[in-house]
Amino acid sequence: MAGGTFNIEGGGKNYEGRITLFVIFTCVVAASGGLLFGYDIGISGGVTSMEPFLSKFFPSVQKKMKNSGNGNMYCKFESQILTLFTSSLYIAALVASFFASVVTRKYGRKISMFFAGCAFLFGAILNGVANSIVLLILGRLSLGVGVGFANQAVPVYLAEMAPAKFRGALNIGFSIACTIGILVANLVNYGTSKIKSGQGWRVSLALAGVPALMMIIGSLFLPDTPNSIIARGHPHQAKKVLQKVRGTENVEEEFQDLIQASEAAKKVEHSWKTIIEPRYRPQLVICCLIPLFQQLTGINAIMFYAPVLFKTLGMGDDASLISAIITGSVNVVATIVSILTVDRLGRRVLFLEGGMQMIVCQIGVAILVGLKFGVSGVGSLTKGEADFLLFLICTYVAGFAWSWGPLGWLVPSEICPLEIRSAGQAINVSVNMLFTFVIGQVFLTMLCSMKFGLFFFFAGFVIIMTIFVAFFIPETKNIPIEEINTVWKAHWFWGKYIPDDVVIDGIHNKSKVDI
Repeated sequence: MAGGTFNIEGGGKNYEGRITLFVIFTCVVAASGGLLFGYDIGISGGVTSMEPFLSKFFPSVQKKMKNSGNGNMYCKFESQILTLFTSSLYIAALVASFFASVVTRKYGRKISMFFAGCAFLFGAILNGVANSIVLLILGRLSLGVGVGFANQAVPVYLAEMAPAKFRGALNIGFSIACTIGILVANLVNYGTSKIKSGQGWRVSLALAGVPALMMIIGSLFLPDTPNSIIARGHPHQAKKVLQKVRGTENVEEEFQDLIQASEAAKKVEHSWKTIIEPRYRPQLVICCLIPLFQQLTGINAIMFYAPVLFKTLGMGDDASLISAIITGSVNVVATIVSILTVDRLGRRVLFLEGGMQMIVCQIGVAILVGLKFGVSGVGSLTKGEADFLLFLICTYVAGFAWSWGPLGWLVPSEICPLEIRSAGQAINVSVNMLFTFVIGQVFLTMLCSMKFGLFFFFAGFVIIMTIFVAFFIPETKNIPIEEINTVWKAHWFWGKYIPDDVVIDGIHNKSKVDI
């Protein structure tokens, strides 16, 4: 294709093995860690649109909302303190991800998942009983620690457990769990908003303890990954786990490759210093840019504040929550599409198609909102216009959910060799959390300042990132995770950074160049 990308098709070894009930069980349980992240994303916007919650913790916002009348709709919910409630979690997750990197590498992936569940459960309890803004924020910070550990460990766990041919589909289990968490949270918000005592927000926040308990209990029954077990000096145990997850006794070839990768990793004493070496430049750049671009699509601004956004654009309380449920449902279905196609069509096709779909929809939203509300923010939507706006946002969410949503977690988790894998994932999580915090914190202010131009702003970034994918992201489908360097070596741009000694003999004889 244009841009001279190199694709390796069938370049990886065909290890013996199949999808077993055991590997499906381990991946489903591990992927439930995505429920933590998703539930929080979905619950925040609904709770912050509930008047009893605003009355107790943010009375100035409630007063502003009631007094806005038919005035500037763009600025109806603008409040740095209110957005801090949502975004403070992600600063905690950012810091926690660095500690999680050390724990994940030294003590294994499942320990990190267990700790994630415990921290999230503690945060859910604090939020459920909170009577002050301080306790509320402390609960959010504890939730953030849980998210940081889960997002560090789960994608790596899934990438290492899954057979190469199905790694994309099984790894996206994390994303499907995340989207289910968002949908469940929207449904919970709709139900709890009907509680007449005005304590529905407590129920919404406290129910975060359910996915936390699932994570805690599930992690107790999970084996650690063969890669992690070998790295901690137990090769015989690792081979038994590998045989069990592959459903065959004949795993010698894959096992020896894991041993070799572990021996190479042991030579690296400081993975953080190592990852900045020129030979790891492709992984470092991708682990920084993909999570940055994922947030600059604007998706989490919509997912965080869906009820607030719909309410801002003139929909009533029930209509805004129902609209959030609809977008959440689309999110789940579209992520399933990604699971079914990612290992057949590949990562690049989904990235590029999803990007173009998001660009068109964001421009459409900007034009519609601009025509109806202008720069003054005064106006209203007819039912037909509101339905069309919802259609555009749902189509945008679908494009994200089968491209940048799951692939933003999949690709960084599969591109790093073992010696820098924990550091690479920590960078991925920390950059993601940093810009999740930034977007969450400034979105309502940007909406107030930039008006409908905010959607043009996000569309511009999607254009940039789609061009970046076209030229700089190689295809990684069906390549065993320990052979991923062969993909970088064959790439028109990144190949110059990869030493010849990392390429496994015979790979180039099987490679196919697509220019």
